[in-house]
Amino acid sequence: MVNKKLVLSLVFVVLIGRCVELAAGDWPTFGHDPQRSGYAVNETKLNAQNVQHLSLLWKVKVKNEPRSLTALTAPVVADGVETPQGARSVVYVAGSSNNVTAIDAATGKILWSREIETRILPKHPGMWLCPNNLNATPTIDARRGLIYVISADGALYGMDLATGKTKFGPIEFVPPFAKDWSLNLWHGIVYTSVSQGCGGTPSGIYSMDIRNPQRPTVRDLIVEHGYGAGIWGRGGVTIGENGRIYAATGDGPFDPANGDYGSSVIEAKPQSLKVLDYYSPLNFREVTKYDLDMGASSLVWFAYRNFNLVAGGGKEGVLYMLNAGSLGEKDHQTPLYRHRLSNDKLEYEQYGIWGGLSSWMDTKGEAWLYVPVWGQASKKAPKFPITNGPDPHGSIMAFRVVIDPLTKQPTLKPAWVSRDLDVPDPVAIAGSVVFVLSTGENTQQTVGSAVIYHGQKTLSDQQKSENTHRAVLYALDAKTGKTLYQSDSDIETWTHFSGLAIASGHVYVVDHDSNLYCFGVPEN
Repeated sequence: MVNKKLVLSLVFVVLIGRCVELAAGDWPTFGHDPQRSGYAVNETKLNAQNVQHLSLLWKVKVKNEPRSLTALTAPVVADGVETPQGARSVVYVAGSSNNVTAIDAATGKILWSREIETRILPKHPGMWLCPNNLNATPTIDARRGLIYVISADGALYGMDLATGKTKFGPIEFVPPFAKDWSLNLWHGIVYTSVSQGCGGTPSGIYSMDIRNPQRPTVRDLIVEHGYGAGIWGRGGVTIGENGRIYAATGDGPFDPANGDYGSSVIEAKPQSLKVLDYYSPLNFREVTKYDLDMGASSLVWFAYRNFNLVAGGGKEGVLYMLNAGSLGEKDHQTPLYRHRLSNDKLEYEQYGIWGGLSSWMDTKGEAWLYVPVWGQASKKAPKFPITNGPDPHGSIMAFRVVIDPLTKQPTLKPAWVSRDLDVPDPVAIAGSVVFVLSTGENTQQTVGSAVIYHGQKTLSDQQKSENTHRAVLYALDAKTGKTLYQSDSDIETWTHFSGLAIASGHVYVVDHDSNLYCFGVPEN
């Protein structure tokens, strides 16, 4: 018999432990925390009872030139920043034209804006696959009072949260004009991932040990010795509470003996970046052959009872959950859960699981998993007890983690499917509410068949910018998927590869026109 008081006590201890690390007003990295949970665990102002009253509190246009689909990174937030105007909660966004901007969270007033000088010119013109832009969402180091940013030319800057002045660097982190992804910070080491061979950079994980700012150490883990196997999930690398580094790789050669880990999930040691374990699906050859990247979605690390878990997905449309302590078990190919959610035709664009997964632990100690799915649900998808209408363009699919009565191992139980969403981004969770942005972007990549073959013509930046739709913010009940709020026409344009932030009762959204939006419940 389960001791409910003990379960609730354990949940309380976990939450209190996290409170020490992050205040309610902080959203310091993509997905809120190093585990990329998307869960604003300390948020108290937003809940299922009041989100119907959400409204646009302010918006501000940031001085930034959108380039090759990209505009602003996902927002990050720091509370209690001692600015010249006094203590403030501050929202930060970086821009594709190599800049960083700090905005007062209460008023939308720009506190400072910093353009970063590019010291090197790219060899090739940018386009949406290799934009030559600042691409990685920054991360905040509250203890040092810094925000870390990778500039377009690959240098890491540590800027003062209050003034924008450079306090660390610039130090070359990744090669110039590499396509790097959201920064992560763990115990004095900054991490990023690289994909697609942009700037001639091999795919892999890169780290900079900044514990001694005078002698920072840069390391890399190359996961494929050509230019494949890109780690291009929106959140970059994921760091478990066990201190291990996790990432999903794109299609590429799979030969662990020679250090090639295409179409895999890898676990690495934090300081040395030595590969400790890996999982590769049984059909990894098919995944690579048909460009069905597992790396299209960032992993989420979460705990349930005495299990540490990792979950992910990719363009193939298959959701998988792994034991974080033994990826794929002894044969490296045995997941705890694997099921197709979308993309029955195995097309390499417009369908599947993109961006990143998110997790939530409710007040009863039950773990939930939220999956952004592009396109209609697969005919082979599991049966969900709650649906919220047809989903031709995309949806959020929610699962509960349960213990299989036969194996005594964790597995996933389908819970609900959301309403139709026009290309959903990774969700953010607060107060039993799931927030999701229907991005409205054009997901077509090439002209011709959407099943991979040689000679397909890639769309231009201009063509990719056409046939887009206005982005819409939705608030959904975390346990049923019921729509509680939608922003209608408040957001002016679409957005590409971004993410949400939640802090102190505010939800932050960006769009392609370099606008930052703040939604919240108006105070009486």
